[in-house]
Amino acid sequence: MDIQTLSPELVLPAEQPLDDAVPAELIDKTFGSDCIDLASIALTSRILAFSDEFFADASNLINPRTPVHRPGVFVPSGAWYDGWETRRHNPESFDWVIIRLGVASGRPKGVEVNTAFFIGNEAPAISVDGCYEIAEGADQVVTEKGFNGWSEVLGKRPCGPSQRQAWKLDGQHGSLTHVRLRMWPDGGIARFRLYGEAVPVWPSDLTQEVELSAAVMGGVAESCSDQHFGGKENLLLPGRGVDMGDGWETKRSRAQGHTDWAIVKLGARAKVNRIAIDTAHFRGNFPQGVMVEGVRLEGNQAVAHDDPAWSALLPVQRLGPDKEFEFGKDVLLKVEERDFTHMKLTIIPDGGVKRFRVFGTRAQ
Repeated sequence: MDIQTLSPELVLPAEQPLDDAVPAELIDKTFGSDCIDLASIALTSRILAFSDEFFADASNLINPRTPVHRPGVFVPSGAWYDGWETRRHNPESFDWVIIRLGVASGRPKGVEVNTAFFIGNEAPAISVDGCYEIAEGADQVVTEKGFNGWSEVLGKRPCGPSQRQAWKLDGQHGSLTHVRLRMWPDGGIARFRLYGEAVPVWPSDLTQEVELSAAVMGGVAESCSDQHFGGKENLLLPGRGVDMGDGWETKRSRAQGHTDWAIVKLGARAKVNRIAIDTAHFRGNFPQGVMVEGVRLEGNQAVAHDDPAWSALLPVQRLGPDKEFEFGKDVLLKVEERDFTHMKLTIIPDGGVKRFRVFGTRAQ
């Protein structure tokens, strides 16, 4: 019986400058205001191929939810893990998984690898490659063994056990449609995040209505007052979700006159036709009321939630449980006279909203 001996260069990461590493406690702050997770299954990203998933499915990598631990639970392949885990003693240099991003294409700004609960079986190192392939049959082409269109997005980086680790990219990467995560040489990873900005395909007809707030069209939830139970980024996801866990939900307020808010950057400067606010699955914790304000900013100009530049777009409206509410030009204020780059959704006094959709046309 031949016993493979792994050389140190297969197990240990190559020497790389690590000044691009982001401390775990700063990951959300670093990428949370101007990025989305381009690889999330919530954006319809999907796994196209993988080298192995003997112990745990590769599809877990792109689950947007926090990894969970079930000690003592076993399945036919071994201990249950909420992540991707491959066999031991990989005869190749690395295991790999190929992901089709859930946006038309995206520009990456950062990578996160979370090895939560993988202790003693975590991936020693990872690297990431990407490509831009949009021709017919591209999803098949990129999975073929002889495909040589990959370019390096992130060089080999070391991973530790049961921790979040992330790296900022240098901004020199073009748009990507697919990524390949490589794990050197084998082991387990709970979650993979590719932070960046969507590069949407806009209709050539400027009069065609578009969901300008959608994450896949470049919308980004930049900030919020609170997201204790559910993240602000969920507001801009496609579909109506599966439960309260994939909406935006704030903690209970006790102060008189309290409100919560979220600021959304639209994918393009826009004329607004209508707004939809969905409370799907929020039945006993929906907001009592809602209002929307807008502002037009230039370039990288920033705006605070209490800036006097905000102007009313949707006056206060009552909401109800588990329902999508749509507000058109009969309710919206002076929308034909103005265009906007940012929206502020205010909920009264607190609660949960599943989706916030702003429909309109790109301003000419």
